[in-house]
Amino acid sequence: MLHTPIPFTALVLSATLFTPHALSTEQQDIERMVVTGSRVIESIDEIPASITIISQQEIQEQLKVTPELQNMLAQLVPGMAPSTGTSSNSSQTLRGRAPLVMIDGVPQSTPLRNGSLGIKSLDPSAIERIEVIKGATSIYGNGAAGGIINYITKKAVTDREFSGSASISTRFSAVKLEDSAGMRYQGAVSGQRGQFSYVVTGAYEENGLQRDAQGDVLGLVYGLSESNTQNIFTKLAYDFDQDKSLKFTYNYYESQQDSDLVDISGSVNSGVKTYAVKVPGDANKIGAPQGPRGNHNAMLNYTDLALLDHTQLSIDLYKQTIENVFFFSTNLANPDLGLTGGQSMIKSDKTGLRMTANTQVDFNQVEGTFIYGLDLLSDTSSQPLLDGRMWVPEMEMDNLAGFLQTKWVIQDDWVVKAGLRKEEIDLFVDDYQTLKLCRNAQQCSVAINVKGDTLNYNATTYNLALKYNAIAEFSPFISFSQGADISDTGRLLRSATVDDIADIHTQASIIDNVEVGFNSEFERLRFEFAAYRSTSEFGTGSKFNEQTGIHEPIRAPQKIWGYEGLINYQWTDSLSLNATYSWVEGKDTDKDTYLGARQISAPKGTINLRWQALDNASLAVNYLYVGDRKRFEKNDKGLWVGDQGPIDSYHVVNLSGQYSFESFQLYAGIENLFNQDYYSARSQAYTYKGYNSKSLGTTVNVGVSVQF
Repeated sequence: MLHTPIPFTALVLSATLFTPHALSTEQQDIERMVVTGSRVIESIDEIPASITIISQQEIQEQLKVTPELQNMLAQLVPGMAPSTGTSSNSSQTLRGRAPLVMIDGVPQSTPLRNGSLGIKSLDPSAIERIEVIKGATSIYGNGAAGGIINYITKKAVTDREFSGSASISTRFSAVKLEDSAGMRYQGAVSGQRGQFSYVVTGAYEENGLQRDAQGDVLGLVYGLSESNTQNIFTKLAYDFDQDKSLKFTYNYYESQQDSDLVDISGSVNSGVKTYAVKVPGDANKIGAPQGPRGNHNAMLNYTDLALLDHTQLSIDLYKQTIENVFFFSTNLANPDLGLTGGQSMIKSDKTGLRMTANTQVDFNQVEGTFIYGLDLLSDTSSQPLLDGRMWVPEMEMDNLAGFLQTKWVIQDDWVVKAGLRKEEIDLFVDDYQTLKLCRNAQQCSVAINVKGDTLNYNATTYNLALKYNAIAEFSPFISFSQGADISDTGRLLRSATVDDIADIHTQASIIDNVEVGFNSEFERLRFEFAAYRSTSEFGTGSKFNEQTGIHEPIRAPQKIWGYEGLINYQWTDSLSLNATYSWVEGKDTDKDTYLGARQISAPKGTINLRWQALDNASLAVNYLYVGDRKRFEKNDKGLWVGDQGPIDSYHVVNLSGQYSFESFQLYAGIENLFNQDYYSARSQAYTYKGYNSKSLGTTVNVGVSVQF
């Protein structure tokens, strides 16, 4: 195992002190408000469920170590599975199920063909805060089986006509510097003039080679080596008066790995890691760059805070196009066509309209809130191959839903929530042919002609919750919520073994989620604890096809259960500690077998320590622990299969800090401070070819930012 030289580490540490700006009372009040859970602004204390709010200060602190949102969420959200260390969030579930990722309420996930790339869809520099609602919910419709991750974008500075910021940083391996240095640039301008306000942010990042603790380049499957990322975000707003406003938001995101590397593939079963090397000799790199080619999001929002007495109205119209390119895979070969493999791409076009009204009423010591409206969504998704073959046929979904959510605050102490959502979904698929896939010239699947049709889904989901707030030292809650989910229908269609779409098991899954927990607040101490149980009649698992080497989906009932806790302790005015622990488990209840790592994560613990050493300098230490999970046996050939590899525990420590001057700051961060030589939980559990790369060795990030 290699370690960062001590003199170099000491040099970095001496320059990494920083101080976060103290939060004003108004800022603290804002941090206690949330919009995602019920689609209107409400106090976090009136939500009878587990939520996590990642503040702007926490985002900036994590950015000093890494710009990867997967890492931030794993470090700061109890119940979120460990980061994969790649651009993919496959296996990074929320309480054992896939979350719906959104930007200001606009879905970034592609539920009809879930490629697990939604988390990395926006640069952190454009985010004001992140709201995470845990557990199945139908508040925003399909795809939220595990909960919701909502990126709330930055708002304009309103006390100046013009203000801005800019930063430049470099990130490099401290184990082996060669070709590892990358550059990151980000900037923002914001302001208000009269009734018009604006905010524009931009970020551009070039990654060098990503190296593990031994100095080898990480594998290319969803890899980040030599990837280029750019993000442009714009928000323009006009206030007609103090109640009525119109807002336009546009976001462009692109992140592609354009590399001259090639993988040297190992496997979990051989115990040999996958790593990358330069393409040898005059050989050409196979395949096109992987990653988002250029994802566009546009939203127009109209808000009237006084439509009627005690009634507010919000209307959102949004449009989105997504093209996510995957890595070259030999599992997509077809020798008859002279193809040694292929690359697929998920394409998704969404157009949506949301209308939400909010009416407040007051009775005798009872405050009532009625949230109601309509959602319309048109989603066309497919998964073609770049060579022209079609793997997942085009799916056209029309979704109409109406909802009613009520909240009752009784005598300021009791909070009761109850609601329902009525969902109508039509999913049209034309006649298609499944793709012929070959492990080699002798082992190929048989292409099947499948008759298309329109699939109709109708579901009504309910939620009911209760919270007691009279005693700050013990504020318990209990909740029941349902979600309707037709996620990853495309994965079912592409593996069809029948000739009629009506015979494919594409049933919607209704997820029942029960949660109990409590919050406790003392003078300097806060506890949070929750236990949950989630069941579904039609979960989606997988089985291995020996002929094609593809893991094909199967439908089976599932039960997932777990618990999580958080402790926040303000040790002194300058020193605070935040610690979390999460444990989750799940089974296929039909066969009474455990679920694999695609859904169930190993136990996870985190500690975040923040110390404000001086008025203009402070330091942060982040610790991540991932525990063992060994639920499976080898198959009759003596091999681990699918997502059932054994997971051994590991520990990672990160360090970050900043020193502030009047108008600019120097900052630095170190990822994997002690150069732990380890595989991520997914790399250990996934036995698929090319997934068993090791994680980053000691990596340093240093930069400077300026405010103007």
